[in-house]
Amino acid sequence: MNWRKTTQPLMPATTEAKQLTPAGTYDIYPFASLGAGNIHRGYASLAEWIMGRQVVLIDGYIGNDWEYIGSSLEKELAAAGMIVNIVYTSTMLKSPAEVEALVAPFLGEKGAVWGKRATITLRDLFDDVQLKGIAPAAEGTTLIIGTGAALTAIDAPVVYIDLPKNELQYRMRAGVANNLGKHHRDDNQETYKRFYFVDWVLLNAHKQQILPRIEVIADGQWKDQLTWATQAAVSQGLQQLAGNAFRVRPWFEAGAWGGDWMKENIPGLNKEEVNYAWSFEMIVPENGLVFESDGKLLEIAFDWLMMKHAKEVLGQQDEQRFGIDFPIRFDFLDTFDGGNLSIQCHPRLDYIRENFGETITQDETYYMLDCRPGAKVYLGFQENIDPAAFRNALEESVATNQPIDIERYVQAHEAHKHELFLIPNGTVHSSGKDNLVLEISATPYIFTFKMYDWVRLDLNGKPRPINIDHAFKNLDFSRKGAKVQEELISKQTVIEKGADWQLVHVPTHAEHFYDVHRIEFNSTVDVATDGKCHVLMLVEGKSVLVETANGLRQRYNYAETFAIPAAAGSYRIINEGDATAKVVKAFVK
Repeated sequence: MNWRKTTQPLMPATTEAKQLTPAGTYDIYPFASLGAGNIHRGYASLAEWIMGRQVVLIDGYIGNDWEYIGSSLEKELAAAGMIVNIVYTSTMLKSPAEVEALVAPFLGEKGAVWGKRATITLRDLFDDVQLKGIAPAAEGTTLIIGTGAALTAIDAPVVYIDLPKNELQYRMRAGVANNLGKHHRDDNQETYKRFYFVDWVLLNAHKQQILPRIEVIADGQWKDQLTWATQAAVSQGLQQLAGNAFRVRPWFEAGAWGGDWMKENIPGLNKEEVNYAWSFEMIVPENGLVFESDGKLLEIAFDWLMMKHAKEVLGQQDEQRFGIDFPIRFDFLDTFDGGNLSIQCHPRLDYIRENFGETITQDETYYMLDCRPGAKVYLGFQENIDPAAFRNALEESVATNQPIDIERYVQAHEAHKHELFLIPNGTVHSSGKDNLVLEISATPYIFTFKMYDWVRLDLNGKPRPINIDHAFKNLDFSRKGAKVQEELISKQTVIEKGADWQLVHVPTHAEHFYDVHRIEFNSTVDVATDGKCHVLMLVEGKSVLVETANGLRQRYNYAETFAIPAAAGSYRIINEGDATAKVVKAFVK
């Protein structure tokens, strides 16, 4: 049985298998050095680390094939003459019915896109008597293997096997990864919903709780050949990132409206994919950080950096505000030769808190990285909008499967490169075709209330969910007419300049908690973090070198997202191209 369903290849496990990209070319597998001798490869090397220990707790993320991991380690240890006793945590979970009863309050209605952030813990899913009743075998080594292994009462070293979120979803689509404690298979939408609102919440809290006990961190994405490092080595790497600069590993998804800009401009993507709608440039709940040592690669979830270094990354003021949640996201919306996004809006702050358990809402902006002449952005209502007539037209379209003239109700604006369209919560909006949008936003990313989807089917031949009722509880009908041009299209101004550089303020809406600058320069420019984390992208130019005050030097290419933590203090950007370079910078106000 195929254990992953996707057109995208696995990340190479070594740099030998990784295509080295020249300056100016987007790299889909960015990594940071962990120093020599710090990443190990294979079950044999992990078994060697285990040898001599009476008990090892092998915990980790959902989606790992724990029986394969157990049998692989048993084979290596037995070959070395060791007696191995394995206990799987799956046998200690409460019954599927009990688990379902616990998670049901957080899943919303069947078929609904959203649930509510879980308030239970991972331990709640387990039979506590069984957890506490596990005892090491009298002879040999006992391995307690599976999600939640560190919940047992045994004081023993913990190996944590992580799994990238994209690979978890590819395994879900192949039918080999399921929700915690679940024996039957739901459809992918319901499975993902439970991942998002329950499983990931529980697992991230569990990881943070057991963090001091973890001695080894492994990457399970290749299944038959994991890589691993000691937490001490990983911690040194994370400390380096927290004081300098980092880039997460992006991943890419097709969609109903997806286009071809990324396919044509980003090497390494599968050209046979139907399209690419999204790039998870820096949607950190689903991104990982990749480390390298002696040519071996190890990916860990972005959460590790925030759990250890939130204050260094965000700065003291913003860490107090956001905790370990990274507040800003960057992603691409690609409609080149594709279609229009749905006409949509996002929830108001009190609505997302009350209904979905989030702490911040999905306030967005569209930065136009590229677009064809005549491309449009739909934003704000027409002056004469009649909410009742608009709702009636939307509901009739759903009932009859007939298109409507959306521009009778919603304004369409011609899009131009480097414009910024402002989309605070409650604002009706959509990107039209032939745009490559850099979406700069608050981190929440699945709370989209679709009202009109151009009477089309998704890539599986099914209609996408329409959420008119949710939308009309959040739409701001005062954002209409001339007010849209005045308030929702950013008025850019030069606020500082030097001999061959200038700083452009690209102001966001008053409701946005983040702001945007664009740095334009010919040679070099120096930037202070001022206690803030900066999220950046080279939006025009070939490539830049970034030097931090701590001495790190790193190249970033056109359209790559990178971040400079607050703790870096200052950094210099060096233009490697012949023309003016333009770098967008987003930061918390």
